[in-house]
Amino acid sequence: MRPDGPGALRQATDRQPEGGDTPDPREPIALLFRDLRTSGRGLPEREAARRQAVYGPNTLARRGGRRWPRELAQQFTHPLALLLALAAVLAAVSGAPALAVAIVAVILLNAMLAFAQEQQAENAVEALASFLPEQATVVREGVRQEVAATSLVPGDVLVVEEGERISADARLLSGGVEVDLSALTGESVPVFRSAELVDVEGSLLDARDLLFSGTACTGGQAQAVVTATGMHSELGRIAALSQRTRREESPLEHQVKRAARLIALVAIGVGLAFLPIGLAAGLSLAAAVSFAIGLLVANVPEGLLPTITLSLASGVRDLARRGAVVKRLSAVETLGSTTVVCTDKTGTLTENRMLATAVWTPGGECPVDVAVDPPPEVQLLARAAAACTTAHPDAGHGDPTEVALLDLAGRLGVTCAPEQRDLDRRALFRFDPRIKLMTTADSEDGTVVLHTKGAPEEVLTHADQLLDHGSQRHLTPADRTAVVHAVGTLAARGLRVLAVARRPLPPGQAPPDRREEAEQNLCLVGLIAMADPARPEVAHAITLAHRAGITVHVVTGDNGLTAAAIAGQVGIGHHGSRIVTGTELAAMGDRELDTLLARGEEVIFARTSPEAKLRIADALRAEGHTVAMTGDGVNDAPALRRADIGVAMGRSGTDVARESATMVLTDDNFATIIAAVEAGRRTYDNIRKFIVYIFAHAVPEVVPFLVFALAGGAVPLPLTVMQILAVDLGTDTLPALALGRERAEPGLMDRPPRPRGEKVIQRSMLARAWGFLGLISACLVMGGFLLTLTLGGWHPGDPTGPGTALHLTYQQATTVTWLGIVACQIGTAFAARTERASLRSIGVLSNRQLLVGIGFSLAFAAAIVYLPPLHHVFGTAALDPTQLAIVAPFPFVVWGADELRRALVCRRTPAPVTPVRFAPAPLQPSVEASGHHPVAVLLARHGWSAHRLQHALGISEHAAEEIVAHAHRVAAEHGRRTP
Repeated sequence: MRPDGPGALRQATDRQPEGGDTPDPREPIALLFRDLRTSGRGLPEREAARRQAVYGPNTLARRGGRRWPRELAQQFTHPLALLLALAAVLAAVSGAPALAVAIVAVILLNAMLAFAQEQQAENAVEALASFLPEQATVVREGVRQEVAATSLVPGDVLVVEEGERISADARLLSGGVEVDLSALTGESVPVFRSAELVDVEGSLLDARDLLFSGTACTGGQAQAVVTATGMHSELGRIAALSQRTRREESPLEHQVKRAARLIALVAIGVGLAFLPIGLAAGLSLAAAVSFAIGLLVANVPEGLLPTITLSLASGVRDLARRGAVVKRLSAVETLGSTTVVCTDKTGTLTENRMLATAVWTPGGECPVDVAVDPPPEVQLLARAAAACTTAHPDAGHGDPTEVALLDLAGRLGVTCAPEQRDLDRRALFRFDPRIKLMTTADSEDGTVVLHTKGAPEEVLTHADQLLDHGSQRHLTPADRTAVVHAVGTLAARGLRVLAVARRPLPPGQAPPDRREEAEQNLCLVGLIAMADPARPEVAHAITLAHRAGITVHVVTGDNGLTAAAIAGQVGIGHHGSRIVTGTELAAMGDRELDTLLARGEEVIFARTSPEAKLRIADALRAEGHTVAMTGDGVNDAPALRRADIGVAMGRSGTDVARESATMVLTDDNFATIIAAVEAGRRTYDNIRKFIVYIFAHAVPEVVPFLVFALAGGAVPLPLTVMQILAVDLGTDTLPALALGRERAEPGLMDRPPRPRGEKVIQRSMLARAWGFLGLISACLVMGGFLLTLTLGGWHPGDPTGPGTALHLTYQQATTVTWLGIVACQIGTAFAARTERASLRSIGVLSNRQLLVGIGFSLAFAAAIVYLPPLHHVFGTAALDPTQLAIVAPFPFVVWGADELRRALVCRRTPAPVTPVRFAPAPLQPSVEASGHHPVAVLLARHGWSAHRLQHALGISEHAAEEIVAHAHRVAAEHGRRTP
């Protein structure tokens, strides 16, 4: 009995509850009332207020609070930010306040951008909180009243009605409701929950007498006792997982810090090295210090961080136009290093629309997309299926499966208007996900007919008759085998299969009150196969992914055979690819899961839970993979945050998933993920091109100082500090920014993913920048300088200072040096546009931003060379045509030399071998390698016993036991290492 009396309530509330204690919500109601110290009349107001102080408000707590001052301050301690700050100080000391102000502005801008990106964790928790309603209806001391949802406490009696969002986890006391659990499970089909359906085994989310915070009631009315609130609820558990799952530093962020340290060492080392060399060459201490500062400033790439930021921002804009919204700039680069994509099936690989494409009756399979009169048994099948629905397509309500069934009836000429269907209905037993059945009792010609639809194996369990060519007969074991084979054949084509049965009641008999009585002695009418077709562009995207060395796993809540069939259609997996059920995955240890994933096979994970997705992401990342994980429900939030790239669905996804993810697909399309990977690779390549560019022109800026110092003053200084600053300030930035917008090189998606720890600056890049492009540029520049001096009558050791006969010649020679560096920059910019391919393959003039940047550099150079007011500032002089002719070939020499080098390298390097992948083999529906039917084996792998298989499928006891044993062997094989 339930302790409903006031004495029992007083006795139950004598002991103060503890906030951390949560009773088992599945224990008998009497025990649950005792443990919660409540009753069916609800809590007294005073007791509810006391529990509120103990348990706290029914909200999702945020860990740690706001720490924005410290987080903002951390943005200014980035190595590159510190290096830029040093450059700003030195620029100010060296007499370039404008440059110093510009660098400070860059530091502030990048710090604010980074700070804004770090606020995503709080946004995800706030989005979870939005799933909780503001008001709730409760019964307290027997009186129904409205209270704030935040004031709910364990022990409250909650009233749940259609259209309301549920405020807390609760156990049903009376009534039944249809609940949308998609926020927690990702499954779009509403489920039925009733106080009469008691489950004490399995997961809490599957219990048919429990309700959960954040879900929505779509039909019915019930009362329930609250068992958990706030962070102790299932929604709170997911929120806690989301907060514990911290975003790690992206590969680019890590490598930029390494690059900043390298650049700092080079810049400071060159500056300090020149100081003693300048003194040894006879310079005064002040002059040596001035030149050392000039060298250090020249080697600090002021545009590195903004160019990286703008390059990433460009990638973000390009992806947005393609249907992918990226919320963190560095994620664009991380996408380029993706090695594994874990994708959902419905809506991502498929179009997320159901259409009935075939039906099966004992007379055989019959397509429904041809304009022919269907047989009578097919019309009866369509009529029975349409009667067993609750959808109203014209009003925009209804499950997609039921909408497809009504559409099928219309196409076959069967009249079944939803309004008339509802008028003829006498009883309704809503779809129960545990038994996978739905039954209605409908009036037909004065009699009541029971219509049942659901999973074929469940309908077979409850059927003992078969409608064969219009007449009922006994359902034999051979018939059951034929049905199982038909289900396997249809499922192997990627179709979702429903079985439909009926049972006319004797005239005058009322429909049963209990579904157990209604769903027995059924007559199987036939099967209906529905397709959620694969997106046409996905197969090509999978091909691109495979060419790029990316592994694609399917992680879905759907049936394994259907998921495997869709995967095979789009090219995921190969002959022998594995289907791992949620039951099998839960039984695996971490070592077995690691072994399974280390094989390199593309695996289909079916019926997965939120924890399973998190485990899969962790296991893959532990193997060194860069993981992109898709998801759309609240339950996916922890995995989306744990993955390197969390990908949420923009159309079908929840707000929580979108907040937790790094990238949101506005079209829910897998092909967009691969397009994003390609954009990430292109962005990373462009960043490396920019780095090659800035490193290369540092050499011709440093070499003239070394020549001057090593010559002991016999060769005058080829450059001035202001000329170096003019290069960095005026001619360097725009071409560098343009390189960040470069189009992709041919063969970009034919390369394997780069290793997770690969350095953004590699030895080959330094060799190309310093030892090839930079060295050629330095030789050209110094050659132009010495040639100009020699043509003007200079000999080593001749004075060139102010007032001497060679002073104008010296100024022209330094101008040739400076202009030569600008010219070599242009050649280097064209050379850096490609790393492997010839520039002709992407178009010499295809980068319009680069052409604009070069045009600005030339205009700036012309102003410095030919405007007299600037001559004094920069120490330049106007050049005659002969001196311009010396500089004019420099870009073509640099560019041409690099083209020749690439041609030689490509000739010596063998073509990359594309990884060989097995062509997807169609699943054989009739027989597995073991000789057992895959449908039967899959049922056993989902936990069906031998007795249940024997009864449902009409097989012998021995065969059923063999199937169960084989299923156990399959599960054990998943975690074994291959010999």
